[in-house]
Amino acid sequence: MIGRNKILVLLIFTALLFGCSSTKKALVIQDETPVREGDEIEQQDNRNEFQYLFVEGLKQKMLGNPQEAVKMFSGCLEIDPNSAAAMFELANIHASNNDFTSAMLLLEKAMSINPDNKWYKLMLARIYQQTKKFSEAVSIYNGLINQEPDNLDYLYMKALLLSGAGRVDEAIDAYRKIEEKVGLNEQISVSLQQLLVDAGRIKEAYAEIQKLIDSAPGEPQYYGLMADLYLSQGDKKNALRYYEKILELDPDNGFVHFSLANFYEESGDLDKSFEHTKKGFKSFEIDFDTKLQLYLMLSSNMNDPGLSNKQLAELIDILLLTHPDEPRVNVINAEFLIRENRLEEARKQLKNALEKGNTDYLIWERILIISNDLQDWSALYDDSNEALYLFPNQPQVYFLNGVACLQLEKFEETLDICEEGLNYVIDNPSLRGQFLLLQGEANHKLGDTEVAFSLFDKAIELDPDNHIALNNYAYYLSLIGSNLDKAERMSGKVIELYPNNATYLDTHAWVLFKKKNYQLAKFYMESAIKNGGEDNPVLLEHYGDILIMLNKKSEAKEYWLKAKEKGSDSTLLDRKISDLKYYENQDQ
Repeated sequence: MIGRNKILVLLIFTALLFGCSSTKKALVIQDETPVREGDEIEQQDNRNEFQYLFVEGLKQKMLGNPQEAVKMFSGCLEIDPNSAAAMFELANIHASNNDFTSAMLLLEKAMSINPDNKWYKLMLARIYQQTKKFSEAVSIYNGLINQEPDNLDYLYMKALLLSGAGRVDEAIDAYRKIEEKVGLNEQISVSLQQLLVDAGRIKEAYAEIQKLIDSAPGEPQYYGLMADLYLSQGDKKNALRYYEKILELDPDNGFVHFSLANFYEESGDLDKSFEHTKKGFKSFEIDFDTKLQLYLMLSSNMNDPGLSNKQLAELIDILLLTHPDEPRVNVINAEFLIRENRLEEARKQLKNALEKGNTDYLIWERILIISNDLQDWSALYDDSNEALYLFPNQPQVYFLNGVACLQLEKFEETLDICEEGLNYVIDNPSLRGQFLLLQGEANHKLGDTEVAFSLFDKAIELDPDNHIALNNYAYYLSLIGSNLDKAERMSGKVIELYPNNATYLDTHAWVLFKKKNYQLAKFYMESAIKNGGEDNPVLLEHYGDILIMLNKKSEAKEYWLKAKEKGSDSTLLDRKISDLKYYENQDQ
């Protein structure tokens, strides 16, 4: 059995102290010439100044003022250029700022002055390791091991560094020496197995894991290591044998089910792979974060998904059963339902997540966007008001609340909420333009056309590709027969961006109609009807209006009748049908 009390602990030296014995006197008398009294006073002053600067440097470093500390320790070196202690402290500061070159130079100099100080060595070794100078770090640890042969931390660090340096055989020998001192140890055996594989010594790698199995035959984890090793070497038969041994020891081991899922996937047996994936998801031994990570991996690539939508839904159902209080399950379920275009169900799942205590703003925003997509204006209005209370600094919530207000014909409220929301829009001209568009729409509905058109102009200036502003503005201009050239340019730009959108094609056709370019208007209106407008009563009536102007009376009547059949609320439609004549309708 493994001596668990002998498991190694890797020391991380984050703060190194220096010994008082490592410092030298500021001035050294090198001959026997009598020292004059004035010289003694000067030397004492230097020592006092050095001590003051050094202590002040330590103080500033502790207070989090590294620049001031650097000044103090640099002053120490001006007084005594051979102060290893000051060099060490400066190196510490430079290392914490990732200036490893400066730290390295200072420590190398400090070690040349005081070669026996182990703290200097340890810090320099750490910097060598961080700068991938592994062999140099190994040399330092060799010296430390000579000083303290039984220090396991030094031995372990040496083995790690040899491995990092690519000196595989030496690293293996280093781990063997540690093993001689501490006995069989899982961490060492796994490290050795990996190094032996790297060295191409596969039989020895198998033997290393077998030693673990022999030491604890009832430990499923060791059989998993052996199975993974066999699988990495392409020996699927033996890998499966060891995976099955784990299930024999621990039938509910969720991790081995995930390993088997991977095994069968690589073997091409996708049905068995999925069965083991489900068993892993059902395991209560596996934490939710692990399952979530695997689910995201399986579902992230929509172009080449690992699982079908039906299978993903099964996994979500399992998660809902095994982790009923975890709000993130509802969130991933909602994302899945959104991809399936099941928006109402997705919104319900997101609200369930909120009820379970997840108050993430992004969930609220997702709920509001879904309500907007569903055109559920009452829900959007109520939920956005609640979100405003929780997130009063989020401009997107104000905008969506403004959309709801506009659609519910709360025009004055639209103006107020947009004015408030604009205060939180920073460095986002597109969103600012969207707010101005809402204000323009509200003013237009309130009959203030001049203010509305001014706001539309500002919105388009901020975002020249705001297709909704361009389309609506062009349509409103066409209704009053004003600035039709401008309207044609705007609607033309929109259909360049969206050439198959029936609503935008209708706007462009109607602008051309108002410019009496009936033949071109007919072309665009036909395209609008072909692109989904065949059931739209407004578009059908517009097409009839264009046809009557081209003296195609029977065809015009046919489309006016279709418009009536589809539920048109036009007050002039019946007169057009009976008189076979176009009548101007300002509400079109």
